[in-house]
Amino acid sequence: MLDNGGDDAFVVFEHVQKSYDGQSLVVKDLNLSIGKGEFLTMLGPSGSGKTTCLMMLAGFEQATHGEIRLNGRNINDVPPHKRGIGMVFQSYALFPHMTVGENLSFPLEVRGMTKAERETRIERALDMVQMGAFANRRPAQLSGGQQQRIALARALVFDPELVLMDEPLGALDKQLREHMQFEIKELHERLGITVVYVTHDQGEALTMSDRIAVFNDGRIQQLASPSALYEQPENSFVAGFIGENNALPGVIEKLDGKNALVRLHNGEAIDATAVNVGSVGQDTTVSIRPERVEFKPELMPPGAHTVEAEVMDVVYMGDVLRTRMKVAGSEDFVMKCRNTLGQTRLKPGQKIQIGWHPQDARALDPV
Repeated sequence: MLDNGGDDAFVVFEHVQKSYDGQSLVVKDLNLSIGKGEFLTMLGPSGSGKTTCLMMLAGFEQATHGEIRLNGRNINDVPPHKRGIGMVFQSYALFPHMTVGENLSFPLEVRGMTKAERETRIERALDMVQMGAFANRRPAQLSGGQQQRIALARALVFDPELVLMDEPLGALDKQLREHMQFEIKELHERLGITVVYVTHDQGEALTMSDRIAVFNDGRIQQLASPSALYEQPENSFVAGFIGENNALPGVIEKLDGKNALVRLHNGEAIDATAVNVGSVGQDTTVSIRPERVEFKPELMPPGAHTVEAEVMDVVYMGDVLRTRMKVAGSEDFVMKCRNTLGQTRLKPGQKIQIGWHPQDARALDPV
């Protein structure tokens, strides 16, 4: 997959491959361009190749084939400390025997800066992350969230144009993680730096990114904005990996441009948008987001497609009610309804009619 970022691309992977054993490829012919000032997230399950791509960009891994360019310069043979890239790890990687100030001073000393310049930069970097009063503490005296802020400050202290983040919030609890997501995004926007972020947390990626590259099996499955990935997945992997998704297997019965008539396995036929399908008679999977499903006739969109469903169970999730149903032979079809005043509470065994707009059903590759 090639994302043609043009001549103004700041980071470029061109036909990059990586193999550790000389036989199997962990990264397969990666072509990716990242714009200056962009926040791009590499998202995918464990073993999908995303972290290997980040490590090759950082210089900790060598590409087996292809070229990596930074600001127009080939950096394949440039050692990590000469790439001018800031790096933030999940483990924080702070020196335990040094104070916070000494941790931040280290990358500046390596670059030969004077003491006065180091002190100015350290003070500014700590203020960026609201940690100005902690310069004389050691990492062991800080909470996890505070240590992560210091790790972020150390990555920013020498004014890099590019910062790489590898699962930086993975060790934090949910509430602190969500708070740090917004702090990092705000810093990115304020400083105008380019950020390449690696995570397996889809919610984190959707919240923070300008664009997301979804990885699986060493390849980018789709590269798009958060809203486009969620609303317009291009294949069944992306539809299933980004958010919750209903997948109904069937066969293409009719194709008319971007419209497909799909015969489900229980014999029922539904309309769907033809996105990633073969020819008539071939298998497909129809993707429908749970929140696009409605069971109240007055709330169904005009032209809604309706089917019969049997309620299996209802889970109270606070803001939403998650109802699992049997639909077209599948017992894992989910509907999510906002928990509003007077919302009808469905019960297991109840049979209802549900509906969705045909444009919210996407015919994709078979699972």
